[in-house]
Amino acid sequence: MTSTAGKTSARVTVHREIRRRIITLQLPPGHPLSENELAGELEVSRTPVRESLLLLAEEDLVRVFPKLGSFVSRVDPQRIADAQFVREAVEVASLADAVRLRTDSDVEALRDLLEQQRAAADDVNGFFELDEAFHQRLLAAGDHANAWRTVEQAKAHLDRARRLGLRTVSPVPDLIDQHAEIVDGLEARDLDAAVDALRSHLRAVFEDVERIRSESPDLFVNSAEERPIRRSITVLQ
Repeated sequence: MTSTAGKTSARVTVHREIRRRIITLQLPPGHPLSENELAGELEVSRTPVRESLLLLAEEDLVRVFPKLGSFVSRVDPQRIADAQFVREAVEVASLADAVRLRTDSDVEALRDLLEQQRAAADDVNGFFELDEAFHQRLLAAGDHANAWRTVEQAKAHLDRARRLGLRTVSPVPDLIDQHAEIVDGLEARDLDAAVDALRSHLRAVFEDVERIRSESPDLFVNSAEERPIRRSITVLQ
């Protein structure tokens, strides 16, 4: 007999994996979700898959339509804006402390991440992970490393938009240059310069969203009542 702990562990693992696939666009916006297929791929029963899809629906990463089934939710610009508001508030507040508290080792660690980003500029997934590491390290420089969990939880919808931008409209070298401007301000203890660079960097996603939306409207929410068609939507890798 499977223990309660085992069932909980399976649900957590399945939820984390499906969520990862959605955020990384492995399961793109509008993609139909089959409990049977997911259970087979993840080598679990349908129960943890069903429970995970319900949890993801609460995050609005999945939408369930009676008689049609479950689908990856389309990108919602309002949710992106909300997530961006939270992220910017946390990171800018932390940056004020980072300018005051930062050490040479903080600057060196951030410079090292910039070099790693340059080396990974042609690898979208690799760059994205290094981008995450950069912002997490920036929070740590302000003695707010634990705040990353709050930021990470809030930005699932934002991350999908960021990944779409990386694949279509945001030149990675430009993003690295923006990171460098933030570090320059931090190293010089110039709060105004560091904050201006950080705000500009974080808000660039809005321009990306508008460009992508004009080219690929099927990836975005059009109406709260729209009903999907059971077909796969491809996002270029």
